[in-house]
Amino acid sequence: MALSVKALFDLRGKGALITGGSRGLGLQMAEALGEMGARVAITARKKDELDEAVLHLKKHDVEAEAFACDVGKREQIPALVDAVLKKFGRIDILVNNAGATWGAPAEDHPLEGWDKLVNVNLTAAFLLSQAVAKRSMIPNRWGRILNTASVAGIAASDPRIVRTVAYNATKHGLVGLTRQLAAEWGEHGITVNAICPGFFPSKMTRATLDAAGKAVIELTPTRRLGNDEDLKGLAVLLASEASRHITGQAIAVDGGATLI
Repeated sequence: MALSVKALFDLRGKGALITGGSRGLGLQMAEALGEMGARVAITARKKDELDEAVLHLKKHDVEAEAFACDVGKREQIPALVDAVLKKFGRIDILVNNAGATWGAPAEDHPLEGWDKLVNVNLTAAFLLSQAVAKRSMIPNRWGRILNTASVAGIAASDPRIVRTVAYNATKHGLVGLTRQLAAEWGEHGITVNAICPGFFPSKMTRATLDAAGKAVIELTPTRRLGNDEDLKGLAVLLASEASRHITGQAIAVDGGATLI
């Protein structure tokens, strides 16, 4: 029996884990998934920011729980998955959104920065995906994994605006991880896709936009930056039954900037 469009997008009964969910793009996606009925678990390093985000979500009638965790420290990841599964029983939707950046010319980029970004942007996404898939999605034969990559993961960045070789390398790696997991786990009813935002105002992008925001806007066909609503529709699509035949894709949300 065919599902209605509303039923295809309905997330009631689903459990979602969003890393880096206390602010910015992660909180935006938590709002969207929660509005469509998902129970939302958000994680980040700072408990005070998580508590504030949970209060914000509950004011919007979203059922939300906070779990403090530094996903850049791989030894903390098993306990995070344990805690969310204990609370929700299952994790149907995983949003690997936590990320870090580091600006430096490639010839001077410190190894410290490289290692940090590999740990946060790439290794954490793999370990979380592995644990959640093995313990919940594969046994339940249904899952949605959304990886927050970047337009820097599908094209090189203009060095006149940013020089972020480790960030670009890890985001390209995340797109590659997305495609391989999609290929391997499709048989289990799991889809894996990457969302590739362009420039959105955030704590991470503030310095770049302060210095080059005008140029970024001029190079964007829609002549604007992303806003607080621009990821919501795509996140719901990729987290829902509506995307059951979409997997392994890297989708730019950038106002057309990567077209030029």
